[in-house]
Amino acid sequence: MIGAIEAGGTKFVCAVGNPDGTILDRTSFPTTTPEETLAKVEEFFSQHPIEKMGVGAFGPINLRANSENYGAIENTPKVPWRYYPFLEELEKRFNIPVAINTDVIAACLGEYEYGIGKDVSSCLYITVGTGIGAGLVQDGKPFQGRNHSEMGHVLLQKHPEDAFEGACPNHGTCLEGLASGPAIEARHGRKGAELADEDQVWEIEAHYLAQAILDFFVVLSPEKIILGGGVMKQEKLYPMVREKFMERLNGYIEVADVNELIVAPGLNDEQGVKGCIALAIKE
Repeated sequence: MIGAIEAGGTKFVCAVGNPDGTILDRTSFPTTTPEETLAKVEEFFSQHPIEKMGVGAFGPINLRANSENYGAIENTPKVPWRYYPFLEELEKRFNIPVAINTDVIAACLGEYEYGIGKDVSSCLYITVGTGIGAGLVQDGKPFQGRNHSEMGHVLLQKHPEDAFEGACPNHGTCLEGLASGPAIEARHGRKGAELADEDQVWEIEAHYLAQAILDFFVVLSPEKIILGGGVMKQEKLYPMVREKFMERLNGYIEVADVNELIVAPGLNDEQGVKGCIALAIKE
């Protein structure tokens, strides 16, 4: 059996599964302090004879394999976790091989290996929620530069009817600053779930998502682009994003079927933990 930890900033999801992606048991609990949270992690996995573990973690996280702080959480807003040696602590507690990457890479890898991306060679996963992040898997390998990608912070052109100055404290009008869940709430004074019937809200949201997806598409040329996260629970966004993407692409690159290019996740919110299983196997 393989252990999986989807370590989110709000909650941890722990699971055990088989190499084929079958989840045998799982639990979840709020993310509190490292000591309290890892005590619950240890309690869950003590019931299962796992041989290795994969972890998809909230960030920023040090993914430079030659660094002495590899696998540590870096300058996160979650103060108790700031500079916490996450990978080192897991290896110490469980004494098994542990593979670690970002939570969005884990989700991408889950869909690539077991879900809607399993029939393509390259897959981009974008999560649109409290923050916006993205990860690319090419030929089964997660893309990794010096640090993990921060695609949520690409800069965008403003919608002509949007006076909002942006919610990102560093960049203002980047993708995360304009299209994340907190950006929607700050712009309109209500959470996205309360604005389901407000067409202008989602027209603006689709404008920003389509613009960013075009940027990623012309740079990375992925075969599949998966949009997940809490904001994308507004399913009306998918056709709107596709339409605006094709308008902006303007025939420059041929897209046979945009409905097959830009898609929803296929694993019913299990892409994170299944991706952690795949991460452990590959490592």
